Amino acid sequence: MAITLALITTSSLSNSISKTFPSNLNKSTFFSTFNPNPAQKPNKNHQIYHKLSQPTKMAEFLTAKSSPTDLVAPLSGAINLVQSNLATWQSAVLSNVVIFVLGSPILVSGLSISGIAAAFLLGTLTWRSFGPPGFLLVATYFVFGTLATKVKMAQKEAEGVAEKKKGRRGPGSVIGSSAAGCVCAILSIYGIGGKELSQLWKLGFVASFCTKLSDTVSSEIGKAYGKTTYLVTTFKVVSRGTEGAVSVEGTIAGLLASILLAIVGCLNGQINLTGAVVCILASQIANFSESIIGALFQEKEGFQWLNNDAVNIINISMGSILAILFQQVLNRSWL
Repeated sequence: MAITLALITTSSLSNSISKTFPSNLNKSTFFSTFNPNPAQKPNKNHQIYHKLSQPTKMAEFLTAKSSPTDLVAPLSGAINLVQSNLATWQSAVLSNVVIFVLGSPILVSGLSISGIAAAFLLGTLTWRSFGPPGFLLVATYFVFGTLATKVKMAQKEAEGVAEKKKGRRGPGSVIGSSAAGCVCAILSIYGIGGKELSQLWKLGFVASFCTKLSDTVSSEIGKAYGKTTYLVTTFKVVSRGTEGAVSVEGTIAGLLASILLAIVGCLNGQINLTGAVVCILASQIANFSESIIGALFQEKEGFQWLNNDAVNIINISMGSILAILFQQVLNRSWL
């Protein structure tokens, strides 16, 4: 669904631009060289959008005299910037502004306003470190995680096991769900470990979101459809929504969600097939461990600080670290 939405949006923008501008139009029509220091030879870093650098043209945007060409041209420049400079902070911010505006109806259904702000920071960091493939992975996680949360919401609310605010998550949840991924992104941006470890940071990033999507889907589907739920530490039958409880229905759904996201990461080139298997395995081990932590310690006496967001951070960190360790073992065994 997320992949289809992204393709449709991209196609629509491309068709709109191609209809507005002839294919043989010279790009110099839209861009000029801006050099703040005339004595210095211009370079590509001085290239900015020509129309936005002219106050007279900007003034026309605010009047009835502005033409469709004046309004579409900045969009053309923005798309050119995104396509040609995927690994810059500037293109990362610009891309997220465009995508968040276009996707605002979906965002507000799953996030609070402060949650959207936190998600924007996550999206910008993700685009800067891993480009559109990384962003697509996070978008896929968000879409399917939100859909799972909304499943049988009325029933969950009646049973007192639904997420607060009808599943609209705040900044704490966003941070709890993405902390390990953000660490991997920062390590990648600053080239920690060089090329040798760059692929491992990408693997850890994918594994962290495979782990979180699996956890979210297993929990939400278990609360909606789980016929019998067991406490993972004792296997006693408990009510749905109990911390540390698991169900067959939720466990299978969580595994399928992890497989789905690993496939997305594989198809968009972030990981290979072996990496996908590693991410799936690591996510399931991490989620089982998280259930044990939830059953034994979460918000128990002396562990009041161990709320759901804290457990999420531990969970996705385990998934990310385990995936990296497994891959390192495989790399050494193949040498």
